[in-house]
Amino acid sequence: MQSGRTPERFTKRSLVAVSHAIERAALAEAEDGPLVVLALFQRLPYFDREREVYRRIAGRATATVVGMVGGPPPDLPDGVCAVVLDETEDLAREWSVMALTPRFGASLVAYDRGEVTPAATLETGRLFDGRWGFRRDAALHEVIRLRERLAERLPGPARTALDEAVGRVRDIPAGAGESRADAALRLLVRRGDRGAPPVETADGMLDEAGLRRWSGADGVTASGTLPVALVGLRVAEPAGAPERFGRRSAARESQAVLAAVTSVLRPVDRAVRVADNEFQLVLPALGEPEALAVVGRLHETIGALARAFPFVAYTVHAAVAVTTRRPLPTTDLRAAVEWAVREGVPVAGLPPEPAPVGAH
Repeated sequence: MQSGRTPERFTKRSLVAVSHAIERAALAEAEDGPLVVLALFQRLPYFDREREVYRRIAGRATATVVGMVGGPPPDLPDGVCAVVLDETEDLAREWSVMALTPRFGASLVAYDRGEVTPAATLETGRLFDGRWGFRRDAALHEVIRLRERLAERLPGPARTALDEAVGRVRDIPAGAGESRADAALRLLVRRGDRGAPPVETADGMLDEAGLRRWSGADGVTASGTLPVALVGLRVAEPAGAPERFGRRSAARESQAVLAAVTSVLRPVDRAVRVADNEFQLVLPALGEPEALAVVGRLHETIGALARAFPFVAYTVHAAVAVTTRRPLPTTDLRAAVEWAVREGVPVAGLPPEPAPVGAH
């Protein structure tokens, strides 16, 4: 990460705006070449969204290098050099874009925190620590850093093009006025980061279509990044309880169960009602111990309802998983809850996920 400026906290939404601004600058007509562009995308789906942009950039640049975890992208645009990152190296967490010419430079370098903040979707609320700016010497610093880190994985022509561009940049002093443009761009990005409010539903629950939209299944998302804990929950009453006790407060009891379920949620969490007595909780950036603690609180909270409704004792069965898969394995979670009910197990788990591509 470039020196001289303290890392800041960014949402994915704001970083997308900065990335697009740097890419647009790289595509601008200018007689200031040679141009080199480097970008790390974390995962293939994020590159796929920008594939056409990088095809156009490669038509202008002397070197265009992209990196991501997994194998090289299929149908790589002509002129784009792909570098494969290992799941375990720190560059796999990096989101970076840098464009450099002798007269211009812009850079973004951010590191995935594996955390989220409340946002309109799970993806746009992802949090990163990093720096960005439209200053040529800062971009030069970052290009040199990645050139050194990726040296053994770059083909000879790409290394040569990068080295020649860096040499040209060092021969020419940076232009005056960079700080003014940089300050104006920061104001625009801050204004654009306000975004839409989180998804809202009547009763605080999502339906399954709403979960798909919020979790990114209908947009650009990728497996292998943000961990998400899932809790499946079935809250059952004794068979025949309403008839036996002549209960008239079914709606009130249902609302009490709903309130108990949602009481454990943080602002970044979401709950889905998948049946009258079955729920799924989506808890971003939590591990299994924390998810099991949530289940424990649910048992206590729902068990305490017997004090308000003394003729009904609720039985709770749950399933817990922590996943980096997208889309979220909600069908598997529901099957695990069914198994827990059938076998009389209070808390079930899902089978471990396979190791991600590129992991050792």
